[in-house]
Amino acid sequence: MNVIQELRGLLRMRPLQLLALVLLLILVATIAFAARTTVRDPDIWWHLKTGDWIVQHHAVPYVGIFSRTAATRPWIAYSWGYEVLMSFAYAWFGLVGFAMFGILLTMAVTFVLFWMLHRLSGSFWIAWILALVGSFAYLFSLMPRPVFVTMILFTIVLTFLLEAQRTGNARLLWWLPLVFAVWANIHIQFIYGLAVVGLFMGINMLQRVASRFGIEPDFVNAPTLPLLQLIGVLLACFAATFFGPYTYHLYHVVVAYSGSHVPYSTIQELSAFDFRTFTHHVLLLLTAAAFFAVGWRKELDLFKLSLLIVTSVIAFRTQRDAWFLGICAVTFIADRGAAESSGESAGETPPVLRLPELAGVGAFLALMLWLVAANVGFSARNLDRAISREYPVDAANFVRNGAFPGPLYNDLDWGGFLIWYLPQYPVAIDGRNDLYGDELDQLTYNSTQGESYTSDPYLNEAGLVLLRKKLPLAKLLTIDSRFRLIYQDSIAMVFARN
Repeated sequence: MNVIQELRGLLRMRPLQLLALVLLLILVATIAFAARTTVRDPDIWWHLKTGDWIVQHHAVPYVGIFSRTAATRPWIAYSWGYEVLMSFAYAWFGLVGFAMFGILLTMAVTFVLFWMLHRLSGSFWIAWILALVGSFAYLFSLMPRPVFVTMILFTIVLTFLLEAQRTGNARLLWWLPLVFAVWANIHIQFIYGLAVVGLFMGINMLQRVASRFGIEPDFVNAPTLPLLQLIGVLLACFAATFFGPYTYHLYHVVVAYSGSHVPYSTIQELSAFDFRTFTHHVLLLLTAAAFFAVGWRKELDLFKLSLLIVTSVIAFRTQRDAWFLGICAVTFIADRGAAESSGESAGETPPVLRLPELAGVGAFLALMLWLVAANVGFSARNLDRAISREYPVDAANFVRNGAFPGPLYNDLDWGGFLIWYLPQYPVAIDGRNDLYGDELDQLTYNSTQGESYTSDPYLNEAGLVLLRKKLPLAKLLTIDSRFRLIYQDSIAMVFARN
């Protein structure tokens, strides 16, 4: 018994808790350092180039810049705020600053998740364990990109909703429009957050309507917030998404994405869970634990149950959205709810970091980051090497030096990199699925897989073709009389028209 008491006393020691928090963040950063997550993301390069374009022109684009096949099509750079920040990081600190931007963002996702779990559970170690498990369940299935900001802002929105529900005080929710004003200029998945706020309001409305007809089951928790305020918050959040250069045009992108089909069958991260990786099983266990945590309470929370069902359907259908379910799952496991809080308001929970602690943790974290970066070879030279292993740097240099006539034909995976590294040749395709649409995506995919490539109009008019060596089309063009092989290395092949 004395041992248990001593252990509990040890775990309450603030220095130990702060050290554990630093180690959690360093662990996340170390994985990101070692994997070179930022520079290995094929989409991040067109984001960077778009940011450069916006900074240079002091405007946002409205058509398909950088593309030759969709140059006149309408296009909205819905992540323009993120792209500008990235452009400044690269301009000020070079490739190291650009890569570090992604690593710091990865750490921020974990820290904000821990912050939320600590507020809702009131326990440092419950929050620490769930933040660790949750981070590994979804954080490394994607590379740092604008969706990481979505993870952060969604976590904040969900925290505010649950705290308002617990305390019965809707004042906290009036911060949400400000969150959405920022979110709508960073990433298009602000629509997920808006839908969750709408679900929260809708569940409250449904319960109040049912109550008027005498339907008030004892096993369901009663609504605690004024309905009119919830409607006002939802409308204010919706209106806040119009504050930006694209105003209501952002919703055109939402409609375009909702009608897309081809990317979900051709892009790995958009496919359904196959349970071939460890993280898929971790997320499944977290989901089961979250359903249990919601269901075992004396009073069922319809909002939590509904949100778990919705996020489960979305996440298991699309691997990229695993974060949506992962955040909700660990949140509902940690949340004490109104009954468990015993009248204790969320504001009485000790802060994660007080100001002096924040300064100390920040300094120690910076030192640890420097040591980790030095020991894993995080430098401009090694980042260059990582990029050269992943992308056709040597092939692009050959094309640049040879000044071969275009237009260029390329495959999807390298389109974003070529936009940034070989800007003098507008690309045939890249990762902007909302720009190209299903028809052009399917056409290019079929061609690169060697299906009906002879009838591809963009390949037929190309003067230069740069492809991954392992693609079926690259092998077929070696025997195609229309083209001749002018360069090849371990990963790329370049063809010129005869």
